[in-house]
Amino acid sequence: MRYIDLIQQTFDFPSPEFTVDQGELSFCGVKLTEIVQQYGTPLRLTYLPKISSNIQLITRHFQEVMKKYRYEGSYTYCYCTKSSHFKFVIEAALNAGVQIETSSAYDISIIRNLWQKGLIDKEKLLICNGYKRPLYLEQIVGLIKDGFHNCIPVLDNLKEGDYYQSQLDQPYAVGIRLASDEEPQFEFYTSRLGIRYGDVIDYYLQKIKPGNARLKMLHHFINTGIRDSAYYWSELSRFMYKYCELKKICPELDTIDIGGGFPIKTSLNFEYDYRYMIEQVVENIQWICRKNHVPSPNIITEFGSFTVGESGAMIYSILDQKLQNDKELWYMIDGSFINHLPDTWGSGSKFILLPINQWESGYQRVNLGGLTCDSMDYYNSEIHSSEVFLPVKENGDSLYIGMFHTGAYQESLGGFGGIQHCLIPAPKHVIIDRDESGKVTTRLFSEEQKSEDMLRLLGYS
Repeated sequence: MRYIDLIQQTFDFPSPEFTVDQGELSFCGVKLTEIVQQYGTPLRLTYLPKISSNIQLITRHFQEVMKKYRYEGSYTYCYCTKSSHFKFVIEAALNAGVQIETSSAYDISIIRNLWQKGLIDKEKLLICNGYKRPLYLEQIVGLIKDGFHNCIPVLDNLKEGDYYQSQLDQPYAVGIRLASDEEPQFEFYTSRLGIRYGDVIDYYLQKIKPGNARLKMLHHFINTGIRDSAYYWSELSRFMYKYCELKKICPELDTIDIGGGFPIKTSLNFEYDYRYMIEQVVENIQWICRKNHVPSPNIITEFGSFTVGESGAMIYSILDQKLQNDKELWYMIDGSFINHLPDTWGSGSKFILLPINQWESGYQRVNLGGLTCDSMDYYNSEIHSSEVFLPVKENGDSLYIGMFHTGAYQESLGGFGGIQHCLIPAPKHVIIDRDESGKVTTRLFSEEQKSEDMLRLLGYS
């Protein structure tokens, strides 16, 4: 049986994203063998149109659902910069109409750079999250003083608000992050981030209300993301009841920020009904508010992985195959999972794995091995299976494989242009876009890291 027969019999394939023509894979209409031939491997790529299409999909769903339920509040899509800080990613998100969520002081430097280049104005909504060190606090105050009127610091602890109160004379808006309970199997019962539910009312009455801050927003974050589970609905309901309690004593409170985000496709058999979940979220929020006789709030969502994750891919060449015993066949890639895709190693995450060519060949079970000397640098299972199957590699034939939907966090966690395990270089990075006529365009964002760069970082030059 051919590899293409295996995939077609196992999954609903081809899909809108993945098609095969004459044994070669296309991703979102881009023929990947042509990319490999032009740029070589290992290769990280970003397909920018996927960013805008995901943003537009969720924005459209929220707007349609709110209209259906005659929801009183508005909807705003925020992009979490921590998922990918690259300029081309943030520009693509901004062009699709997003607002911005930050998590560190250096995010503020990015905000100022975007403003100086005319990519944002001072009306842009900036939600400043995270536990804040002194520099981050100073940078936030600087933005507010400079006229970024929609900069909203989200208070993460009981002391943070004191700093803003001591530095700002004009009225300004703040949010409060509530410390959610973690999912039952987590090591900790309550999140380390945010203010305890039991402290919020007194904190507002004693610290916020008497000063010149106005409580504009409550922030709700669930680490597992928005999923149809008893845990998620329980935490969302608890959060909304606290919102209603605060709204009755704080009239300027009118917004909730739902963090955690939607999941992305990690397998060809991925199933998730985004429209259904949005309907359930909106309906639950509206029902609780009506029950408590308060107006439904404006809804902000923070999507990082969902925004950028499905735009990314890593492409490798199979350098060699090694039969280490009677059963275990290894395909050795020209890169490293630990370095290039650290989520596969650190958190056991899975991505969509497909060959780029040789779809007409037979297939076999394999293990994928990275170049580092670490025994954990491997990939041998997929989310739907405890095995990996790839085309048979005949002697002399080239075989390329792709790991897809890798656009979120991998450069941030693995490091971009720094020092990595066994001095494996950062791969070249190619940006793929489409012009106004729909024609595919490519450009090299960064070359493969060179030894001179590493020697300089290590103090040798």
